Amino acid sequence: MSFESLVEVGTLRDLLGKASVDLAVVDCRFDLMNPNAARQSYREAHIPGARYADLNRDLSAPVTEKTGRHPLPDPAKFAALLARLGVHKGVQVIAYDSSGGAFAARLWWMLCAWGHVAVAVLDGGYPAWIAAGGATLAGDEPAATGPIVPPPIAEWPVVSTADVVERLHDTQNLLVDARAPERFSGSVEPIDTVAGHVPGAVNHPFSTNLGADGRFLPASELRRLWQSRLGRSDPQHLVAMCGSGVTACHNLLGLAVAGITGARLYAGSWSEWIRDPHRPIETGTEARGGQPRGGQPRGDAA
Repeated sequence: MSFESLVEVGTLRDLLGKASVDLAVVDCRFDLMNPNAARQSYREAHIPGARYADLNRDLSAPVTEKTGRHPLPDPAKFAALLARLGVHKGVQVIAYDSSGGAFAARLWWMLCAWGHVAVAVLDGGYPAWIAAGGATLAGDEPAATGPIVPPPIAEWPVVSTADVVERLHDTQNLLVDARAPERFSGSVEPIDTVAGHVPGAVNHPFSTNLGADGRFLPASELRRLWQSRLGRSDPQHLVAMCGSGVTACHNLLGLAVAGITGARLYAGSWSEWIRDPHRPIETGTEARGGQPRGGQPRGDAA
């Protein structure tokens, strides 16, 4: 049996106790406002056996004048990271963070795009593990020593900024922004240099996928929320975005839990869109659709 979207704390505890299970646990905790804090927290305490993947250093490439804040890494460098994390064919990967899956979902999407099926996010993350009395270890786990497997893809299967520009007035296209409502509307912008959103985009904060306990809503409720958001749109016309292509993956994970497939990622997202001052922006509430009900935003969306 493999886990391909979410996994519960009790299940992870059972898997850790089975020597026969080929498992790679990855700690993806991160703090956008204090990038070094999560690595230190990992060294102080983490789930036994978990290796750390840093959003900035491991799951992103260096920022350039044309990219957003978290461009996807070169596939060859990502392959080297997976070797260090002990991820290879047949391994069950479980990623976690302390932000409701906001950062773990980035690794989940990357591995799905890689063609690695057995990857799941720990529902409730590190807080749920601690609340359940889960054991922890301090220090750094040693890097895995397996070979680096050539990447199965030459480039990431994402929607580019040029694609978004080309389809800006295509009514079939549904661009869904995962940032908090105040950032989407442009009334508050704590991270990027320009406030607002891409014209025609709609807002679905990633925290809408979560209940008050920080866990994902039941699949049936997520299906209702996302079907309401989609309306008559085909899921293959849904493009997920956010501030920098990170929490957009949380919406893609929410769709997967709901059993809705085909949506794609705009990896550059808002922080890449605003690199060119000639690209149009909108402020205020969304132009299409209503604000779905759900959990309240928890922090800033990357």
